[in-house]
Amino acid sequence: MRMVVLPGDGIGPEITSATTQVLKAASEHFQLGVQIEEHPVGHSSLKQFGTTVQPRLLEIARAADGLILGPTATFDFKNEQSGEINPSKYFRKNLDLFANVRPACTYLGLRNPLGDFDLVVVRENTEGFYADRNMEQGNGEILVTPDVVISLRRITRLCCERIAKSACQLAMRRNKHLTVVHKANVLKIGDGMFLDICRETAKGFPGLVVDDILVDAMMAHVVRNPNRFDVIVSTNMFGDILSDLTAELSGSLGLGGSLNVGEGHAMAQAAHGSAPDIAGQDVANPFSLILSMALLLAWHGERKGAARFEEAARAVEGAVATAIKTGRATRDVGGKLGTIATGEAIVELLRSGGN
Repeated sequence: MRMVVLPGDGIGPEITSATTQVLKAASEHFQLGVQIEEHPVGHSSLKQFGTTVQPRLLEIARAADGLILGPTATFDFKNEQSGEINPSKYFRKNLDLFANVRPACTYLGLRNPLGDFDLVVVRENTEGFYADRNMEQGNGEILVTPDVVISLRRITRLCCERIAKSACQLAMRRNKHLTVVHKANVLKIGDGMFLDICRETAKGFPGLVVDDILVDAMMAHVVRNPNRFDVIVSTNMFGDILSDLTAELSGSLGLGGSLNVGEGHAMAQAAHGSAPDIAGQDVANPFSLILSMALLLAWHGERKGAARFEEAARAVEGAVATAIKTGRATRDVGGKLGTIATGEAIVELLRSGGN
């Protein structure tokens, strides 16, 4: 398996380093034959090459079996004409990674007043209110006058159909329960079409139970009783917000694994940002990116029919759970270790069989 690694900005290089060490250990233990190729993106690339994303990286990523993207300082990158490209947007759009899969679950050792839960948010990833990626050319925000801004949202039948299908397929592999989150009472045409397509698509999956909830009500329901949900599907921005919430409900946004998936490519990416305020302090939680990497291994294994990759993914997830349970983790999830030592703890757990 050929893996391209892009460390990013802020805490990105630290948590990416921990993740690649875990990946190497998993590759060795499960005989995965992973080859890692690392390239700069973000501020380091801008300084070296005059652009946050070198054009050649797209073909490198297309030729690889998987991509790991560390957090980048996306808010800093405002002018694409000057080389300030949002790396996350760039790869999601150009590799057509239309599904963002974000699991969230509770862990032994982390107190959770909401009780145990295990759910997945499936988020449409290529259109919606994300103005930097919903147009073929230009931007979906228009400055009409210095005091008036219009933001355009794009919703298409194709994107609705394929995210609905992805969510239904995942739900059928889990507990056969799908919840559609929308705002069709106000966004009657766009979210109305999204809701209708999700319902129609679900008819092709016998035994699948489907319900739908308005996004504002969903925020109340998920913090009251997250255990009632299994697979949740939503449009881009609603899914982004909701998945951050469910990750935090599991114990920390630092536990938010995230996989961007298309027909032939996938990119592991932590659910959180680059956190420049704690960069270089060896305190950042690497679990989000480590769990994202595990999702990527599982995706590759399922796609290639190679069970050892899926076994490795389960082992990484199990090692993270054991590390949290036994306090071998960063402070935000009840441990006392730094970023580097936390990564080393996961490596040791993999080598010892999880004990």
